[in-house]
Amino acid sequence: MGLSIAVLELSVETKDDWWEVEALFDLCFAPGREALSSYRMRDNIPPISDLCFVIRDELGVLGGAIRFWEVDINGYSSLLLGPIAVHPTRQGEGLGGFLMRESLSYAKIARWERVMLVGDYAYYRRFGFSRLDHIHMPSPTNPERVLGYAISNGAWNCVWGKVRKKSL
Repeated sequence: MGLSIAVLELSVETKDDWWEVEALFDLCFAPGREALSSYRMRDNIPPISDLCFVIRDELGVLGGAIRFWEVDINGYSSLLLGPIAVHPTRQGEGLGGFLMRESLSYAKIARWERVMLVGDYAYYRRFGFSRLDHIHMPSPTNPERVLGYAISNGAWNCVWGKVRKKSL
């Protein structure tokens, strides 16, 4: 009896992927996800296209996606990670971890210094995220869910204050 391993391909999200990725996010997240404060940081701002990835199987079926956006914190640029989602039929296969590790690696290559997200510390700490008590997302964000990852050593040391939408 042979072992069959699905072939997965990571690629940069294209404009042709946009609506399929949006449908995945709708499937994976609660209705009204776009009412969250993290979405206010993304309104009418394009994502960082070189850091938005999709993962597909050998048949081209979308298994997961991740996006990044630029935000400003008192003059310091940061990446805002999210959303990240894995199709329910592919959960438990490590795709989310793969998307996270690969995208953070590409962010480092692109010379970004810091990444933040709003999420569950118990999950994201395995990737090196920690709480950012000195960074404030707009209400009604739970401050305990504001997390950061330092791509370069000490990247969060002098950064504090309110997260603001990046101006174009």
